[in-house]
Amino acid sequence: MNNNFKRYIIFWLSQAVSQLGSSMTSFALILWAYTMEGSAMMVSLMSFFNYLPFIIVSLFAGAFVDRHSKKKIMLISDTIAAVCSLFILMLTTSGGLQIWHIYVVNFIIGFMNSFQNPASAVAMGKIVPKEKLAQVSGMNSFSGNLITVISPVLSASIFAFGGLKFILLIDLLSFIIAFCVLLFVIKIPEDLPKQTDKSSILEGCGEGFQYLKRSQGIFVIIITMALLNFFSRLTYENILSPMILARSGNNSVVLGIVNAVMGIGGIVGGMIVAAGKFSKNNVKMIYVSAMLSFLLGDVMMGVGRNVVFWSLAGLMASLPIPFINAGQNVILYKTVPENMQGRIFAVRNALQFSTIPIGILLGGFLADYVFEPLMLTNSAVTTPLHMLVGTGTGSGMAVMFLCTGILGCLFSFISYKQKEIQKLGKQDY
Repeated sequence: MNNNFKRYIIFWLSQAVSQLGSSMTSFALILWAYTMEGSAMMVSLMSFFNYLPFIIVSLFAGAFVDRHSKKKIMLISDTIAAVCSLFILMLTTSGGLQIWHIYVVNFIIGFMNSFQNPASAVAMGKIVPKEKLAQVSGMNSFSGNLITVISPVLSASIFAFGGLKFILLIDLLSFIIAFCVLLFVIKIPEDLPKQTDKSSILEGCGEGFQYLKRSQGIFVIIITMALLNFFSRLTYENILSPMILARSGNNSVVLGIVNAVMGIGGIVGGMIVAAGKFSKNNVKMIYVSAMLSFLLGDVMMGVGRNVVFWSLAGLMASLPIPFINAGQNVILYKTVPENMQGRIFAVRNALQFSTIPIGILLGGFLADYVFEPLMLTNSAVTTPLHMLVGTGTGSGMAVMFLCTGILGCLFSFISYKQKEIQKLGKQDY
């Protein structure tokens, strides 16, 4: 096994431990906020303040990343995130923690993530052999989904017995482990531009967009992924939980099972990709996987009436996601020059994630004020829908899943047939 790849596995494991600590803290803060404030809107604002700086700053962070040491950026970003956790710990210990403190901390972490994410992505491309990129993407999907499954359970259990303070201590310990591995074990080859380059960060952002303008295929992939993110966030981010609770008699066990199965689907998909079992046509892998996720996942979720059907739908929705991520990553790493990757990854993040908060807000509005009231009526439109999804509370949200499933699948198919996408698919990777 290549020595660099061995080092990356150590790095991956240490980062997974750190991500688990961070995920547990995030979940515990949600529990604390909802327990103290009793407001779902306040909990939603926690995510909003994390997304906002990430989306805006990512447009300009890429040029900075390309010109500076990726390792230093990652170390500084992680350190600032750890200081934020320490700050929350101190406030918790003194009894002075308030909801606005969490908003500020999430804003800072979102700001630092706009630098840390592209730096980490570029570093991966420098450490990992080209032929291993897809497998590594699968490994990342595996660890990410495993954390998604186990962190709420661990966090809720520890929160019940040890409180927020104990979880924050675990988070800080996981940071120390990851920090030491990155500082002392991982070597990242750097090819930094000469200091005579005085172009501004704004110009660097423009260079990223100019590159995408010339590389139409990559630009189309990024834009289509942004729109697919929009469709998925209309439902899964904020509609799935209330729909299942409404249709299961507020059975939190059923909701937990469905969420766990969705995480397992991502784990299985990540393991398959990590094992190298995937299509060599990366463009086809992206869009066929997206079609299957929407058609089998969303549509089944909408027509489902019990935990078995919802769990199967969740499995079908999440299993293809690692294939989408792997296909996109391979294309970017093997197409974009190394000295441009920071800018491209940062612009990609800003564009792809910009639709997420819009989808979350619009999904909640459509559920409460359009689809749920509509499905309480009897008309020529609702009668066939009642036959498909049933009646009562939650049926309107079920119809939303039908809509996103059909629209997402059709949009994925149309995107795959685009001329620029087809050209990119014929290139040799």
